[in-house]
Amino acid sequence: MSSGAKGLAGRYASALYALASDAGKLDSIVADLTDLAALISDNEELKLLVGSPAIPWTEQMGAITAILEKADADALTVKFVGTVAGNGRLYFMDRIITSFLDEHARRRGEISAEVISAVALDEARAAAVEKVVGSLAGSDKLFLSMRVDPILIGGLVVRIGSRMIDTSIRTKLNRLETAMKGVA
Repeated sequence: MSSGAKGLAGRYASALYALASDAGKLDSIVADLTDLAALISDNEELKLLVGSPAIPWTEQMGAITAILEKADADALTVKFVGTVAGNGRLYFMDRIITSFLDEHARRRGEISAEVISAVALDEARAAAVEKVVGSLAGSDKLFLSMRVDPILIGGLVVRIGSRMIDTSIRTKLNRLETAMKGVA
């Protein structure tokens, strides 16, 4: 993401955070945005609506507002997302949501981390990884998401905030290949 895109998403997220905080609606806005992110992620038509520059912003605004109202989203969420769409920035919604949720977690002292493995981890390994990541993060308020990416071949990639620890076999092979090219 370019710094301009990150800045724009951050500004929208900060504005919504201030409004939600002042109105005492942080929990409901967090729930609405979490649900909206999942809905966008799981629905190809909604993904197209949100991400397509070919769809006029007036249609995007009407459709997303109707969807949120039908989902019984808070009026502040409906108005905010409608404003984002009305400004022709609905394609930034995923980044705005991420920025908002990151800010909310940060203010609550929570740390987000992601573990990517080549294969699904069994319960014992997942618990061990969670314990190690928690100690690396230095927080007992850790929100850990785990996902599988077979392209890693083996090992793990751990992201804690902006820090990344990559022990994947794929990365090791890429480094070896680069080193071998330098020798030839």
